[in-house]
Amino acid sequence: MKLEKGQKAPDFSLQGSDGKTHTLADFGEKRLVLYFYPKDDTPGCTTEALDFTEYVPQFAAQNTVIAGVSPDSPETHQSFIAKHGLGILLLADPDKTCIEAYGAWGEKKNYGKVYEGLIRSTILIDAKGVVEKIYYNVKAKDHAERVLRELPAS
Repeated sequence: MKLEKGQKAPDFSLQGSDGKTHTLADFGEKRLVLYFYPKDDTPGCTTEALDFTEYVPQFAAQNTVIAGVSPDSPETHQSFIAKHGLGILLLADPDKTCIEAYGAWGEKKNYGKVYEGLIRSTILIDAKGVVEKIYYNVKAKDHAERVLRELPAS
């Protein structure tokens, strides 16, 4: 099920790379960039994570935090962060509950083959927990810059 702009963002409870459990409410009075990616330490996912890390100060200046979500474990997230010097929170969703609730799981096509998988997606959630902007089927390269550039005035 795909999300729609203006709807309440689905709540979640996910283990973070920081060892804490995070829910939507934990982000409080900040805007949240919640981005979904297939797998730690793969080329596209590394590019996207490094790009979001690069723009952390600019997002923070606009009262916005970034969290990445994948089916990987918190331990894999920690290794990924350490290996690449990432400065963002990564959330583990091994059951894909959050991934599915946010419409980031579905049919994909690759070289003519159809299969179910994670759809690279980003959801911008305002400080009240409402979906502000949705990006499905994104390309990793330059995506973080695009999200930053298109942040609505708060």
